[in-house]
Amino acid sequence: MFLLNSSPDHGRPLDADDAAIFAPDQVAEVERLLAQRDNHVPTPLRDLSGLARTLGIGSLHVKDESYRLGLGSFKALGGSYAVIRLALEEAGRQLGRSIGADELVSDEVRRITSGMTFGCATDGNHGKSVAAGARLVGGKAVIFVHSGVTDERVEAIAKFGARMVRVEGTYDDSVAEATRVCAENGWQVVSDTSWPGYERIPGLVMQGYTAMLAEAVRELPEPPTHVLVQAGVGGLAAAVAGYFDVVYGDKRPRFAVVEPDRADCLYQSAVKGAPTRIAHGEPTIMAMLECYEPSLVAWRILVRKADAFVTVSEDEAAEAMRTLARPTAGDAAIVAGESGAASLAGLRHVLADAASRKAFGLDAHSRVFLINTEGATDQARYREIVGADPAAIAAS
Repeated sequence: MFLLNSSPDHGRPLDADDAAIFAPDQVAEVERLLAQRDNHVPTPLRDLSGLARTLGIGSLHVKDESYRLGLGSFKALGGSYAVIRLALEEAGRQLGRSIGADELVSDEVRRITSGMTFGCATDGNHGKSVAAGARLVGGKAVIFVHSGVTDERVEAIAKFGARMVRVEGTYDDSVAEATRVCAENGWQVVSDTSWPGYERIPGLVMQGYTAMLAEAVRELPEPPTHVLVQAGVGGLAAAVAGYFDVVYGDKRPRFAVVEPDRADCLYQSAVKGAPTRIAHGEPTIMAMLECYEPSLVAWRILVRKADAFVTVSEDEAAEAMRTLARPTAGDAAIVAGESGAASLAGLRHVLADAASRKAFGLDAHSRVFLINTEGATDQARYREIVGADPAAIAAS
Protein backbone atom coordinates (compact mmCIF):
# COMPACT_ATOMS: atom_id res chain seq x y z
CA MET A 1 0.00 0.00 0.00
CA PHE A 2 1.01 3.61 -0.56
CA LEU A 3 0.01 6.59 1.58
CA LEU A 4 0.96 10.25 1.29
CA ASN A 5 1.72 12.02 4.55
CA SER A 6 -1.34 14.17 5.27
CA SER A 7 -0.40 15.16 8.82
CA PRO A 8 -0.65 18.89 9.65
CA ASP A 9 2.92 18.51 10.97
CA HIS A 10 4.21 17.45 7.54
CA GLY A 11 6.78 19.92 6.26
CA ARG A 12 7.30 21.65 9.59
CA PRO A 13 10.92 22.31 10.65
CA LEU A 14 12.64 19.70 12.77
CA ASP A 15 12.47 20.10 16.51
CA ALA A 16 15.64 21.94 17.62
CA ASP A 17 16.95 18.95 19.60
CA ASP A 18 16.37 16.65 16.64
CA ALA A 19 18.04 19.02 14.19
CA ALA A 20 21.07 19.15 16.50
CA ILE A 21 21.59 15.40 15.98
CA PHE A 22 22.39 16.08 12.32
CA ALA A 23 24.47 19.26 12.69
CA PRO A 24 27.68 19.18 10.60
CA ASP A 25 29.99 19.33 13.62
CA GLN A 26 28.16 16.42 15.22
CA VAL A 27 28.40 14.32 12.05
CA ALA A 28 32.13 15.04 11.84
CA GLU A 29 32.52 13.87 15.45
CA VAL A 30 30.64 10.66 14.65
CA GLU A 31 33.06 9.86 11.83
CA ARG A 32 36.05 10.70 14.01
CA LEU A 33 34.94 8.41 16.86
CA LEU A 34 33.96 5.52 14.63
CA ALA A 35 37.31 5.73 12.86
CA GLN A 36 38.84 4.34 16.08
CA ARG A 37 37.57 0.90 15.12
CA ASP A 38 39.61 -1.59 13.10
CA ASN A 39 38.76 -1.76 9.40
CA HIS A 40 36.51 1.29 9.49
CA VAL A 41 36.26 2.08 5.77
CA PRO A 42 33.43 3.44 3.61
CA THR A 43 31.03 0.91 2.14
CA PRO A 44 30.41 0.81 -1.62
CA LEU A 45 27.90 3.06 -3.35
CA ARG A 46 26.54 0.99 -6.24
CA ASP A 47 25.45 2.65 -9.47
CA LEU A 48 22.70 0.40 -10.85
CA SER A 49 22.25 2.12 -14.21
CA GLY A 50 20.95 -1.01 -15.89
CA LEU A 51 18.22 -1.57 -13.33
CA ALA A 52 17.34 2.13 -13.45
CA ARG A 53 16.69 1.87 -17.20
CA THR A 54 14.57 -1.23 -16.66
CA LEU A 55 12.53 0.56 -14.00
CA GLY A 56 12.12 3.67 -16.13
CA ILE A 57 13.90 6.12 -13.82
CA GLY A 58 16.89 8.37 -14.38
CA SER A 59 19.38 6.77 -12.01
CA LEU A 60 19.55 4.37 -9.07
CA HIS A 61 22.28 4.35 -6.42
CA VAL A 62 22.38 1.83 -3.58
CA LYS A 63 24.57 2.22 -0.50
CA ASP A 64 25.70 -1.36 0.18
CA GLU A 65 25.97 -1.89 3.93
CA SER A 66 26.57 -5.63 3.55
CA TYR A 67 30.27 -4.71 3.70
CA ARG A 68 30.15 -2.69 6.93
CA LEU A 69 33.01 -3.76 9.23
CA GLY A 70 32.42 -7.45 8.66
CA LEU A 71 29.15 -7.17 10.61
CA GLY A 72 27.06 -7.12 7.46
CA SER A 73 24.72 -4.31 8.45
CA PHE A 74 24.40 -0.54 8.79
CA LYS A 75 23.66 -1.12 12.46
CA ALA A 76 27.38 -1.63 13.00
CA LEU A 77 27.41 2.18 13.18
CA GLY A 78 24.66 3.21 15.60
CA GLY A 79 25.01 0.88 18.58
CA SER A 80 28.81 1.02 18.61
CA TYR A 81 28.83 4.80 18.41
CA ALA A 82 26.39 5.12 21.31
CA VAL A 83 28.49 2.74 23.43
CA ILE A 84 31.69 4.67 22.67
CA ARG A 85 30.04 7.98 23.57
CA LEU A 86 28.59 6.61 26.80
CA ALA A 87 31.92 5.07 27.80
CA LEU A 88 33.80 8.32 27.19
CA GLU A 89 31.21 10.29 29.14
CA GLU A 90 31.32 7.93 32.13
CA ALA A 91 35.13 7.99 32.18
CA GLY A 92 35.05 11.79 31.97
CA ARG A 93 32.53 11.98 34.83
CA GLN A 94 34.62 9.80 37.11
CA LEU A 95 37.94 11.42 36.21
CA GLY A 96 36.58 14.96 36.22
CA ARG A 97 37.83 15.92 32.78
CA SER A 98 37.09 15.54 29.09
CA ILE A 99 38.22 12.21 27.65
CA GLY A 100 39.34 11.88 24.04
CA ALA A 101 38.70 8.84 21.89
CA ASP A 102 42.43 8.09 21.76
CA GLU A 103 42.34 7.51 25.52
CA LEU A 104 39.99 4.53 25.29
CA VAL A 105 42.99 2.21 25.40
CA SER A 106 44.63 3.87 28.40
CA ASP A 107 44.81 1.94 31.67
CA GLU A 108 43.15 4.83 33.53
CA VAL A 109 40.10 4.82 31.28
CA ARG A 110 39.95 1.03 30.94
CA ARG A 111 39.67 0.65 34.71
CA ILE A 112 36.38 2.53 34.43
CA THR A 113 34.98 1.17 31.17
CA SER A 114 35.79 -2.44 32.08
CA GLY A 115 33.21 -2.14 34.84
CA MET A 116 30.45 -1.03 32.48
CA THR A 117 27.76 -3.36 31.13
CA PHE A 118 25.65 -2.45 28.10
CA GLY A 119 22.35 -4.17 27.40
CA CYS A 120 19.85 -4.07 24.57
CA ALA A 121 17.11 -5.96 22.80
CA THR A 122 17.69 -6.89 19.18
CA ASP A 123 16.48 -8.78 16.13
CA GLY A 124 20.15 -9.39 15.36
CA ASN A 125 22.09 -6.49 13.87
CA HIS A 126 21.77 -3.85 16.60
CA GLY A 127 22.87 -6.39 19.18
CA LYS A 128 25.99 -7.16 17.18
CA SER A 129 26.83 -3.47 17.06
CA VAL A 130 26.36 -2.96 20.81
CA ALA A 131 28.40 -6.07 21.58
CA ALA A 132 31.18 -4.94 19.25
CA GLY A 133 31.19 -1.50 20.86
CA ALA A 134 31.33 -2.99 24.35
CA ARG A 135 34.30 -5.13 23.38
CA LEU A 136 36.05 -2.08 21.89
CA VAL A 137 35.77 -0.09 25.13
CA GLY A 138 36.58 -3.11 27.30
CA GLY A 139 33.10 -3.42 28.78
CA LYS A 140 30.53 -6.21 28.83
CA ALA A 141 27.36 -6.74 26.80
CA VAL A 142 24.14 -8.56 27.64
CA ILE A 143 21.89 -8.95 24.61
CA PHE A 144 18.21 -9.90 24.76
CA VAL A 145 16.65 -11.68 21.77
CA HIS A 146 13.05 -12.74 21.25
CA SER A 147 11.92 -16.21 20.25
CA GLY A 148 11.81 -15.39 16.52
CA VAL A 149 15.54 -14.61 16.25
CA THR A 150 17.34 -17.47 14.51
CA ASP A 151 20.17 -19.42 16.15
CA GLU A 152 22.56 -18.23 13.42
CA ARG A 153 21.93 -14.61 14.33
CA VAL A 154 22.29 -15.36 18.05
CA GLU A 155 25.63 -17.08 17.47
CA ALA A 156 26.86 -14.14 15.38
CA ILE A 157 26.26 -11.78 18.33
CA ALA A 158 27.76 -14.16 20.89
CA LYS A 159 31.03 -14.18 18.93
CA PHE A 160 31.64 -10.66 20.20
CA GLY A 161 31.68 -11.91 23.78
CA ALA A 162 28.11 -10.97 24.62
CA ARG A 163 25.96 -12.88 27.06
CA MET A 164 22.75 -13.87 25.30
CA VAL A 165 19.32 -13.94 26.94
CA ARG A 166 16.31 -15.51 25.18
CA VAL A 167 12.93 -13.87 25.79
CA GLU A 168 9.60 -15.44 24.89
CA GLY A 169 7.40 -13.34 22.63
CA THR A 170 8.10 -10.52 20.18
CA TYR A 171 10.74 -7.82 19.77
CA ASP A 172 8.67 -5.51 21.95
CA ASP A 173 8.68 -8.14 24.70
CA SER A 174 12.46 -8.33 24.52
CA VAL A 175 12.70 -4.53 24.77
CA ALA A 176 10.61 -4.57 27.94
CA GLU A 177 12.66 -7.38 29.47
CA ALA A 178 15.98 -5.74 28.60
CA THR A 179 14.80 -2.50 30.20
CA ARG A 180 13.69 -4.28 33.36
CA VAL A 181 16.81 -6.41 33.82
CA CYS A 182 19.22 -3.57 33.04
CA ALA A 183 17.46 -1.31 35.55
CA GLU A 184 17.67 -3.99 38.26
CA ASN A 185 21.40 -4.46 37.68
CA GLY A 186 22.44 -0.87 37.04
CA TRP A 187 23.43 -1.63 33.44
CA GLN A 188 23.23 0.89 30.62
CA VAL A 189 20.41 0.25 28.13
CA VAL A 190 21.49 1.07 24.57
CA SER A 191 18.21 0.84 22.67
CA ASP A 192 17.52 1.89 19.11
CA THR A 193 13.92 2.66 20.00
CA SER A 194 12.67 5.37 22.35
CA TRP A 195 9.83 5.88 24.80
CA PRO A 196 8.78 8.68 27.16
CA GLY A 197 11.79 9.66 29.26
CA TYR A 198 14.23 7.65 27.15
CA GLU A 199 15.25 9.58 24.06
CA ARG A 200 18.90 10.66 24.27
CA ILE A 201 20.52 7.26 23.67
CA PRO A 202 18.27 6.35 20.71
CA GLY A 203 19.24 9.78 19.39
CA LEU A 204 22.92 8.81 19.69
CA VAL A 205 22.19 5.58 17.82
CA MET A 206 20.54 7.55 15.01
CA GLN A 207 23.46 9.96 15.04
CA GLY A 208 25.82 7.04 14.46
CA TYR A 209 24.05 6.25 11.20
CA THR A 210 25.03 9.65 9.79
CA ALA A 211 28.55 8.33 9.11
CA MET A 212 27.07 6.17 6.35
CA LEU A 213 25.03 9.07 4.96
CA ALA A 214 28.00 11.45 4.92
CA GLU A 215 29.89 8.85 2.87
CA ALA A 216 27.01 8.61 0.41
CA VAL A 217 26.62 12.38 0.00
CA ARG A 218 30.33 12.70 -0.80
CA GLU A 219 30.07 10.02 -3.52
CA LEU A 220 26.70 10.69 -5.16
CA PRO A 221 27.26 12.37 -8.54
CA GLU A 222 24.13 14.49 -8.02
CA PRO A 223 21.75 14.98 -5.11
CA PRO A 224 18.95 12.41 -5.16
CA THR A 225 15.42 13.47 -5.99
CA HIS A 226 13.82 10.48 -4.23
CA VAL A 227 14.86 8.35 -1.26
CA LEU A 228 13.12 5.24 0.05
CA VAL A 229 14.31 3.70 3.32
CA GLN A 230 13.10 0.62 5.16
CA ALA A 231 11.93 0.87 8.75
CA GLY A 232 11.30 -1.18 11.85
CA VAL A 233 10.83 1.24 14.75
CA GLY A 234 11.96 3.99 12.38
CA GLY A 235 15.42 4.95 13.64
CA LEU A 236 17.29 4.62 10.36
CA ALA A 237 14.48 6.15 8.32
CA ALA A 238 14.37 9.13 10.67
CA ALA A 239 18.15 9.51 10.55
CA VAL A 240 18.10 9.60 6.75
CA ALA A 241 15.13 11.96 6.55
CA GLY A 242 16.58 14.28 9.18
CA TYR A 243 20.12 14.27 7.80
CA PHE A 244 19.03 14.94 4.23
CA ASP A 245 16.75 17.72 5.45
CA VAL A 246 19.71 19.43 7.13
CA VAL A 247 22.08 18.84 4.19
CA TYR A 248 19.74 19.76 1.32
CA GLY A 249 17.28 22.14 2.97
CA ASP A 250 14.52 23.27 0.62
CA LYS A 251 15.97 21.02 -2.10
CA ARG A 252 15.74 17.87 -0.01
CA PRO A 253 14.66 14.71 -1.86
CA ARG A 254 11.17 13.29 -1.56
CA PHE A 255 11.26 10.64 1.12
CA ALA A 256 9.26 7.43 1.63
CA VAL A 257 9.29 4.95 4.54
CA VAL A 258 9.07 1.26 3.54
CA GLU A 259 7.75 -1.43 5.90
CA PRO A 260 6.60 -5.05 5.74
CA ASP A 261 2.82 -5.24 5.41
CA ARG A 262 2.89 -7.64 8.38
CA ALA A 263 4.64 -5.10 10.65
CA ASP A 264 3.57 -1.62 9.52
CA CYS A 265 3.48 0.40 12.73
CA LEU A 266 4.67 3.60 11.01
CA TYR A 267 2.16 3.27 8.17
CA GLN A 268 -0.64 2.77 10.68
CA SER A 269 0.67 5.70 12.72
CA ALA A 270 0.42 7.84 9.59
CA VAL A 271 -3.15 6.61 9.02
CA LYS A 272 -4.16 7.50 12.59
CA GLY A 273 -2.06 10.64 12.90
CA ALA A 274 -0.25 9.55 16.06
CA PRO A 275 2.31 6.93 17.16
CA THR A 276 0.42 3.65 17.09
CA ARG A 277 1.23 0.24 18.53
CA ILE A 278 -0.15 -2.54 16.35
CA ALA A 279 -0.97 -6.14 17.16
CA HIS A 280 1.55 -8.74 16.09
CA GLY A 281 0.46 -11.44 13.73
CA GLU A 282 2.20 -13.74 11.30
CA PRO A 283 6.00 -13.24 11.26
CA THR A 284 7.65 -11.58 8.28
CA ILE A 285 10.79 -12.73 6.49
CA MET A 286 11.96 -9.12 6.91
CA ALA A 287 12.92 -9.99 10.48
CA MET A 288 15.02 -6.88 11.12
CA LEU A 289 11.92 -4.78 10.39
CA GLU A 290 9.46 -6.79 12.47
CA CYS A 291 8.53 -4.12 14.99
CA TYR A 292 5.09 -3.20 16.25
CA GLU A 293 5.52 0.19 17.89
CA PRO A 294 7.35 3.28 16.56
CA SER A 295 10.23 4.98 18.29
CA LEU A 296 8.92 8.31 19.57
CA VAL A 297 12.01 10.23 18.45
CA ALA A 298 11.81 8.63 15.02
CA TRP A 299 8.12 9.40 14.66
CA ARG A 300 8.63 13.04 15.63
CA ILE A 301 11.07 13.37 12.71
CA LEU A 302 9.18 11.26 10.21
CA VAL A 303 5.80 12.91 10.72
CA ARG A 304 7.49 16.13 9.57
CA LYS A 305 9.92 14.88 6.92
CA ALA A 306 8.51 11.67 5.44
CA ASP A 307 6.43 12.40 2.35
CA ALA A 308 4.95 8.93 1.98
CA PHE A 309 4.61 5.52 3.64
CA VAL A 310 4.79 2.25 1.69
CA THR A 311 4.17 -1.36 2.72
CA VAL A 312 5.53 -4.38 0.83
CA SER A 313 4.68 -8.07 0.83
CA GLU A 314 6.84 -11.11 1.54
CA ASP A 315 6.94 -11.96 -2.16
CA GLU A 316 7.98 -8.43 -3.12
CA ALA A 317 10.90 -8.52 -0.67
CA ALA A 318 12.04 -11.94 -1.87
CA GLU A 319 11.87 -10.87 -5.51
CA ALA A 320 13.93 -7.76 -4.72
CA MET A 321 16.60 -9.99 -3.15
CA ARG A 322 16.75 -12.06 -6.32
CA THR A 323 16.89 -8.99 -8.54
CA LEU A 324 19.89 -7.61 -6.67
CA ALA A 325 21.62 -10.99 -6.68
CA ARG A 326 21.16 -11.43 -10.45
CA PRO A 327 21.66 -7.91 -11.77
CA THR A 328 20.95 -6.31 -15.11
CA ALA A 329 23.94 -6.42 -17.46
CA GLY A 330 26.56 -3.92 -16.40
CA ASP A 331 25.39 -3.62 -12.79
CA ALA A 332 27.19 -5.10 -9.80
CA ALA A 333 25.60 -7.98 -7.91
CA ILE A 334 24.46 -7.08 -4.41
CA VAL A 335 23.96 -9.56 -1.57
CA ALA A 336 20.87 -8.18 0.18
CA GLY A 337 19.13 -9.89 3.05
CA GLU A 338 15.38 -9.95 3.45
CA SER A 339 15.29 -6.59 5.19
CA GLY A 340 18.12 -5.16 3.11
CA ALA A 341 16.17 -5.54 -0.11
CA ALA A 342 12.98 -3.96 1.27
CA SER A 343 13.80 -0.48 -0.04
CA LEU A 344 14.02 -1.79 -3.63
CA ALA A 345 10.78 -3.70 -3.06
CA GLY A 346 9.20 -0.41 -1.98
CA LEU A 347 10.47 1.43 -5.05
CA ARG A 348 9.10 -1.24 -7.37
CA HIS A 349 5.80 -1.25 -5.48
CA VAL A 350 5.36 2.49 -6.06
CA LEU A 351 6.46 2.31 -9.70
CA ALA A 352 4.00 -0.52 -10.42
CA ASP A 353 0.99 1.68 -9.69
CA ALA A 354 0.44 4.72 -11.92
CA ALA A 355 -1.40 6.73 -9.26
CA SER A 356 1.28 6.09 -6.61
CA ARG A 357 4.08 6.81 -9.06
CA LYS A 358 2.50 10.15 -9.99
CA ALA A 359 1.73 11.07 -6.38
CA PHE A 360 5.34 10.44 -5.37
CA GLY A 361 6.66 12.25 -8.45
CA LEU A 362 8.69 9.41 -9.94
CA ASP A 363 9.50 9.70 -13.65
CA ALA A 364 12.22 9.08 -16.22
CA HIS A 365 14.37 11.85 -14.71
CA SER A 366 14.19 10.75 -11.07
CA ARG A 367 17.45 10.10 -9.23
CA VAL A 368 16.72 7.47 -6.58
CA PHE A 369 18.84 6.59 -3.55
CA LEU A 370 18.34 3.36 -1.57
CA ILE A 371 20.21 1.54 1.18
CA ASN A 372 20.91 -2.17 1.28
CA THR A 373 20.79 -2.24 5.06
CA GLU A 374 22.09 -5.78 5.49
CA GLY A 375 23.69 -8.67 3.68
CA ALA A 376 22.96 -12.36 4.22
CA THR A 377 22.86 -12.23 8.01
CA ASP A 378 20.95 -15.53 7.91
CA GLN A 379 22.73 -17.42 5.17
CA ALA A 380 20.51 -20.50 5.23
CA ARG A 381 17.41 -18.40 4.68
CA TYR A 382 19.18 -16.40 1.98
CA ARG A 383 20.06 -19.56 0.06
CA GLU A 384 16.48 -20.76 0.41
CA ILE A 385 15.02 -17.54 -1.03
CA VAL A 386 17.61 -16.65 -3.66
CA GLY A 387 18.69 -20.15 -4.63
CA ALA A 388 22.39 -19.32 -4.54
CA ASP A 389 25.24 -19.03 -2.08
CA PRO A 390 25.83 -15.42 -0.95
CA ALA A 391 29.62 -15.79 -1.09
CA ALA A 392 29.43 -16.82 -4.74
CA ILE A 393 27.22 -13.84 -5.55
CA ALA A 394 29.53 -11.43 -3.74
CA ALA A 395 32.49 -12.78 -5.69
CA SER A 396 30.73 -12.54 -9.08
